[in-house]
Amino acid sequence: MPQVKIIAKNFMDMVASLPAIKLDILYHNQFICEAILRSMPPLAKKYVLQMLYIDVPMTFKSLQEWVLADGSSKHQVAIDRLIQLRVLEVIDRKKETTYKLNPTFQTNLRKHLIYGGILSREPMPSNVVARLPTLEELDAYAHEQWECFLLQLISSGQAERSSSFSSSMMRIFQRGLLRQRDKEAPRLTESGFQFLLMDTNAQLWYIIREYISNSEEQGVDQADLIAFLLELSFHTTGEAYNLNTLADDQEAMIKDLADLGLVKLQQGRRERWFIPTKLATNLSVSLTDSSSRKQGFVVVETNFRMYAYSSSKLHCEIFTSVCRVEYQLPNLIVGAITKESLYNAFENGITAEQIITFLQQNAHPRVAEKLPSVPENVTDQIRLWETDLNRVEMTPAHFYDEFSSRDIFETASDFARVHGGLLWEDAKKMQMAVKAEIHMLMREHLRGNK
Repeated sequence: MPQVKIIAKNFMDMVASLPAIKLDILYHNQFICEAILRSMPPLAKKYVLQMLYIDVPMTFKSLQEWVLADGSSKHQVAIDRLIQLRVLEVIDRKKETTYKLNPTFQTNLRKHLIYGGILSREPMPSNVVARLPTLEELDAYAHEQWECFLLQLISSGQAERSSSFSSSMMRIFQRGLLRQRDKEAPRLTESGFQFLLMDTNAQLWYIIREYISNSEEQGVDQADLIAFLLELSFHTTGEAYNLNTLADDQEAMIKDLADLGLVKLQQGRRERWFIPTKLATNLSVSLTDSSSRKQGFVVVETNFRMYAYSSSKLHCEIFTSVCRVEYQLPNLIVGAITKESLYNAFENGITAEQIITFLQQNAHPRVAEKLPSVPENVTDQIRLWETDLNRVEMTPAHFYDEFSSRDIFETASDFARVHGGLLWEDAKKMQMAVKAEIHMLMREHLRGNK
């Protein structure tokens, strides 16, 4: 079964992929240093804080003394993460390997811890801005914007309004998610179906990663964009910030981020401002942070009936990919998990575990408190139906028999085995089956042995 490989685990994976020069530029920003520190595994944080005021290199043996014997695997994960982010520099010497903190990172994190950080912009006073949305209204806005963007991404005909992203940028986002043949309408690829089942944070990372990866084509430096996004995560959700404090390229980014639901733009009589949503302030938070997950809406019964308490077109699109939709009311979608609907999902590249995880993560609050939130007979059957498809694997092959001698048969068998194409053989009857891809080679080989 194919596995999707389109999602970075979190923002820090993208930061770690930057060249050393650009990382050093990022580490001049104190807020980015704090964001990096937040993203680290607990043991890596401990190492950074303990080494923060140590200016001489530390030996590998000294670092090992900081961890218990049963924590060696976590120790290695922490060291690897610090090296990936270039927070820890490795100094190879003849006698032993030593480590020291990146001087730029070390200096700026010290300043941030001692003096505190000051953002380049402060919230606007309440007497200047109009009525600001409540946190609940802001969450609803972010969810609506994100859903509208996704609908345009996967099915532009269903989107209620178009985004301000250029058509070329939308094509970049759609790359790998949609395919189109000649005059046919675009269809979701395997990765596209899997993308639909992921939670909002995972989907957001994909879009942000593509946006950053192609930013230089738009004339924006990747390091500058990452720095701005990470700094944005330190703004206060629901507060208004003046757009005039932004540079021209940052203002263009803010308009794009508004389409994704990361910020809300408002305008008064004289001033314009942006309001960060939770999607923006959670940018530097791990994907595993459950506090950022939305409330569930799915109920699955032991009779394989599914109920989605939602009026969302996107949710209906997701439902049709994993079950048979029977009817749809204004705020309720009713469907059934059937063998046929799941076979169709499996053929589109969705795995049983992805379907089960989606149902569990989006369980309605009334059933989310129960264990399990999805009935065990349903999850077991979904896995069984997937294994049904994996019982027999079809491989194009050619059958050979009637060899003139045993020597020719054994030589041909060895030839097929060496080329990785031997599927089956019967030495007594002098018969074999080989993969179709080496058929021409086998023919040439047999002709040469006549």
